[in-house]
Amino acid sequence: MSDTPVKQQNTAAYYVQALISFAVALAAVAVGIVRMEADVWVRAFLGVAVLYLTTSAFTLAKVVRDRQEAGQIVSRVDQARLEKLLAEHDPFQKL
Repeated sequence: MSDTPVKQQNTAAYYVQALISFAVALAAVAVGIVRMEADVWVRAFLGVAVLYLTTSAFTLAKVVRDRQEAGQIVSRVDQARLEKLLAEHDPFQKL
C-alpha cells in the first residue's frame, strides 16, 4: 500500500499575489463606489452588495475546495483497496 501523502503546496509568493490582487480589487470597487455621482443610499446599497458578493465568493471557494478534497480521499481509499487486492492475488495459485 502506498504511504505517499497527497501534497498540494503553494508558494508564499502565490499567497502574497492572491492577497494583493484581492486587496487591489476590493479597494478599486470601494473607491469607485465612494466617488460615484449618486445618492448616499445608492452607494450604501452597492457597498452592501460588494460585501455580500465577497462573502459568497469565499463560501463558494471553500465548498469547491472541500468537494475536491473529499474526492481525493475517496480516490485514495479506492487506490488502497486495489493495491491490497493486487498484493493478495497470486496468479500462479491452483484453483
